[in-house]
Amino acid sequence: MAATSSLAIQPVARNQRITEPRWIRFTLIGVALVFMFLFLVLPLAAVFAEAFRKGLSAYFESLLEPDAWSAIELTLITAAVAVPLNLVFGISAAWAIAKYEFWGKSFLTTLIDLPFSVSPVVAGLIYVLMFGAQGWIGPWLAEHDIKIIFAIPGIILATVFVTFPFIARELIPLMQAQGTEEEQAAIVLGASGWQTFWYVTLPNIKWGLIYGVILCNARAMGEFGAVSVVSGHIRGQTNTMPLHVEILYNEYQSVAAFAVASLLALLALLTLVIKSVVEWLHQRELAASVNLPPEKLNAS
Repeated sequence: MAATSSLAIQPVARNQRITEPRWIRFTLIGVALVFMFLFLVLPLAAVFAEAFRKGLSAYFESLLEPDAWSAIELTLITAAVAVPLNLVFGISAAWAIAKYEFWGKSFLTTLIDLPFSVSPVVAGLIYVLMFGAQGWIGPWLAEHDIKIIFAIPGIILATVFVTFPFIARELIPLMQAQGTEEEQAAIVLGASGWQTFWYVTLPNIKWGLIYGVILCNARAMGEFGAVSVVSGHIRGQTNTMPLHVEILYNEYQSVAAFAVASLLALLALLTLVIKSVVEWLHQRELAASVNLPPEKLNAS
């Protein structure tokens, strides 16, 4: 009886949604479009307009300038190191939290959320306190000629800290919802731990994993606060793209600053395109599994 009543309620709710007054729908759509134009489209257009204000030659000269090229290279290197490290951590942490019960599980979950609540500047100061010349282990590092602060290792460590929740937070609820039945069945059938992960767990989490990697990479390339504290702002050596933009803008080189900023914006737009493609492919796979067209699945 309860199931019948719930089925009867669904068409009513759907009809109410369809028969809303037109002015409500148009007002909501209009407000959303105005906000998108004012706070997304217009600022992006201003960045590109300023970047190309002196023409294409000045734009490419700003990007190919040695300090700018060094900043671009360092940004890509930092993301290329930080994202795989977070990938390993995210999968391990999500697997432990979703599949096992152990003492301190809630504490580990809370620690994963720590970078969301701690200011990136504070995170950078923590690394300075630990690895700086006057820090806890700074003298030992100096004795062994190991440089972390004001060097690339410190930039990578700070980036890893601010980005490590993204992959884990995408995978934890996904793994918890899937349970452990399929893994247990694979183990009973004689599969090893690696075979279970590769052929059972990974196919089930691949879309969440890809989505988490995309978000993690976007944040790694755009991080400013923590990297600014540990980098030392050494031009041509420890400046990432966001730091290089700040230096150029403070030196009143607006065209060069906006040229590098436009490259960051292009990387962000590319991230959004990849994210949309991943979501579309995921919808297609779900639709194929239930024999529904993707638009029907989205509507439901």
